[in-house]
Order: sequence, then C-alpha cells, then structure tokens
Amino acid sequence: MPSASTGASTHVVASSSAATPTETAVPAEAVSVDTRLTPGGPGYRRMSFALFLAGVATFALLYSTQALLPLISRDFGATASSASWTVSAATGALALFVLPLSALSERFGRRTLMTASLAVAVTVGLLVPFAPSVGWLIALRAVQGAALAGLPASATAYLAEEVRPKALITAIGLFVAGNSVGGMSGRIITGWVAQEWGWRVAVAVIGVIAVGCAVAFRLLLPAPRHFKAGSPRPAALVSMVRDHLANPLLRRLYAIGALFMTVFGAVYTVIGYRLTDAPFSLPQGLIGSIFLVYLVGTVSASTAGKLVGRLGRRGALYLAGATTTAGLLVSLADSLAFVLLGLVLITAGFFAGHAVASSAVSHTAKEGRAQASALYQSAYYLGSSAGGTLGAVAYHSGGWAGTVALGLLAVAGVVGITVLGSHAARTRQRLVAVGH
Repeated sequence: MPSASTGASTHVVASSSAATPTETAVPAEAVSVDTRLTPGGPGYRRMSFALFLAGVATFALLYSTQALLPLISRDFGATASSASWTVSAATGALALFVLPLSALSERFGRRTLMTASLAVAVTVGLLVPFAPSVGWLIALRAVQGAALAGLPASATAYLAEEVRPKALITAIGLFVAGNSVGGMSGRIITGWVAQEWGWRVAVAVIGVIAVGCAVAFRLLLPAPRHFKAGSPRPAALVSMVRDHLANPLLRRLYAIGALFMTVFGAVYTVIGYRLTDAPFSLPQGLIGSIFLVYLVGTVSASTAGKLVGRLGRRGALYLAGATTTAGLLVSLADSLAFVLLGLVLITAGFFAGHAVASSAVSHTAKEGRAQASALYQSAYYLGSSAGGTLGAVAYHSGGWAGTVALGLLAVAGVVGITVLGSHAARTRQRLVAVGH
C-alpha cells in the first residue's frame, strides 16, 4: 500500500557532502552538478533493495497476526472481536504516530529514524510469541505499530532528497512493492507455519525474517548526502494540519480513504473465521494462501490512472464502490468459488478507490503536501483499525452477513461523500459562471 510522504522537496545540490548550517561555499562550477542517485549509478541498486526490504519487514510485521486470528482466539479463549485487536492496535498506533514521527525525521534524519523504528519493531516482534495473554499480545502489537510509523514517515522523504526526479517514481514504486510483498507473504507464511507448529512459531518466523531484513537494510542503505536537518516547529505543524482539515475536499478524501479501508480491514480480519467454520472448514495453510488475492489489487491500483482519465475522479470512485459492493454481495454465497470471486472484486475495488483518493490528496494540497499525505495515512490506518474491530463484532453478532452489512454501509458512505463532492463541484461552476 502507499507510504506517507514527509514532503521533502527534490532539488539540485551543490556538492556531494552533507549540508550543515556552517557549510562552506563550493566552487561556482560545481553548482550545476547533481550528485543524487540515478538508475545504473553507484548506490542506486543498494538503496532500492534496502528500502524494498524495509517495506517487506514493515508490512510483514504489521499484519503478522491477521491470518492467525482463529488460532489466537482458540489459544486464549478469546472472542473474534478481542483477537481482532491484535491487528487493530497495531494499525491504530501507526495511524496516530505517522504525523509526529514525520516531524522527528526532519530533525534527526531519515535513515536514523527508519533504523530506530525497525530496531524497535523487530525487537518487539521477537517478544510477541511469548505473550502470556491476549491483553499482553495487544499491548505489544500497539508498541510495534507505533514504531513502524517511522517507516512511511521517512522513506519517501529520503528518496526525494537522494534520488534524481526522473527516477523518483520508480524508486518509490519499489518501496511500495516491498509493502505489498511483505503484507502478502507475511500472511501466507504465517498460515502455513501455524498449520504445523502453531501461531507462536509462525509469528516468531516473521520476527526472524524481519530481523534479517532490518540488518540488511541498515548495511545496504547509503548514508544520506543531501539531508538538511531542520527544527520541527509544533506551531507550524499544527497550523498546516488545521488548514488541511479546513479544506472540504481534503476532508472528503480522508473520509473516503478511511471508509474504503474499513471495508477491507473488516473483510480480511474476519475471512479466516468464516473459512475455518463450516461449510468450508479449510486448514490454516490454505486460509493464509487466500491473501494471494492481493495481487489483484496491485493490478487494479496500477490501472486507476487510466480509469480517472476515462471517467474522471468521481466516476472512478463510483466504479470502485460498485465493484466493492458486488464483491460483498457475491461473497454471501456458501460456495468457496463465490467467496473467492467476492474477495477478488472487493480487493480490486478497494485498491482502485484507495489509489484514486490518495493521489487526489497530493493533487489537491498545494502547500504542505507532506502533512496532507500523513493525514490521509492516519485516516487510512484508523479505518483499518476500526474495520478490523467492528468487522469482528459484526461477525460475532450476525455472522458473515453482519460483516457484509458493515461493508455495505461503509461503501454507501463513500458513494454519499462522492455525491456531495459532485454537488459541490456543480455549485462552484455555477458561481464561477455567475461571476463572469
């Protein structure tokens, strides 16, 4: 999925040395030399692979318990809603800490913050298998989520500072690919390992993999050469956040991102319970493999730009909502083929809607894009947290139909907000016409 930018601007630098407040003048002929990384140049592959591994570790850890919830419930005698907090606590803490950690990266540096974040997260990951109760497990996962917030807060800013503009999209794409691979493979690995040795061994394996990724990340990532430390001013940050929240269009986009993620979080938190129960009664390994459906989302997200070109932003959002709705309704059938088809449609609709909304945020915010993106990330992960918890409560109360009803309500919210946006756009056009 996309990470929050810290808004560092790309620029042409004067020398290859790190900038400091007392930096000495450089020769005039060096001013035009761009020493940032570029494909094929020294350090670019190391940097790309390092951030890919960081993305793998981040999302493998973040969602490491999602495919294991039925086993966790059984081990601790916990309800689905209680066990779901092992996911919701992590995503919720990440949502709360994205913005403040993005400010800390301005002061202490991108690589420093990413290294510290991964170090804390993998350390906690090695403690998670020994949680003596579901309460302790939830607490450890919350700390882990808060630590992981330092990755999306810093990764794109590092790339913006250290990579030439023409190569930036490709470099960010590799980091996002790491997110996707980590989220998907983490769930699949835990499913198959847990089937043989239990959920504790499964999350321990993810922890060890994450340690390896973190060590390789730190060894491979080139030292920053163009970072300029700043002193984060809380007053300026609060003012920018206030301005973004006062923008009606940004508020609508944040709500759309949160609602789409509510559907996604609810469905994928609860699907393991449904497939474990009759009439499916699938083994844990096969349930983990269900997350291969994420590959559909990669395709739908990549085609979102074409959809916007043909249908406009609001038209693309309507189509994403309709696709998600169709998937929810199809998944009600007691047929594994229809459940899988439903997951394909839900996943395609979610990723398309998320891609449209998140890109619209960057387009809408003319200033403070870093904070605008961080606010979207916060709303997005709060939606994930709410969806996981509410989806489990709905499942406990009304079975899969209850979870589907929650999803349909969230999609209705997306459609309603988009309709309001269309009405606001028409109103603006009429006012402009009258003004002329």
